[in-house]
Amino acid sequence: MTDSEDMMGPISYLVVEFPGNQMTGEGFEALVDLVDRGLIRILDLEFVVCDDDGSVAAISLQELDGGGFDLSIFEGASAGLLDQEDRDEVGRTLTPGSSAGILVFENRWANQFVKGLRNGGAELVAAGYIPQDDLIAVLDSFD
Repeated sequence: MTDSEDMMGPISYLVVEFPGNQMTGEGFEALVDLVDRGLIRILDLEFVVCDDDGSVAAISLQELDGGGFDLSIFEGASAGLLDQEDRDEVGRTLTPGSSAGILVFENRWANQFVKGLRNGGAELVAAGYIPQDDLIAVLDSFD
């Protein structure tokens, strides 16, 4: 991207498993709030189901029970970044009989930071997350 106005913030993804395909809808209002406040931009949001035999398939929003939350607000949230290989990779992490949401998003809160770095000649070369369970385990080991 050469035009500084077109620079994007770091792109992240989250995979959230819903054991037993039970979705309460909690968390979705917070996701909408993050978008509304301009902190993130949803690039892709897909849901998959892992059948009892371990096979993985995409499922549409209409097939989901949002636990009282109207999931249609996310209709069309797809840039086409996810493919079957991504769904299969997620499926290998799921418990059979569960479903998952795959969210790919731009961290818009970091746009000005990244723009400043790039204007100074720096390049973002890596980003990542530390799983909360791993962090808690390390912190607990200090007790």
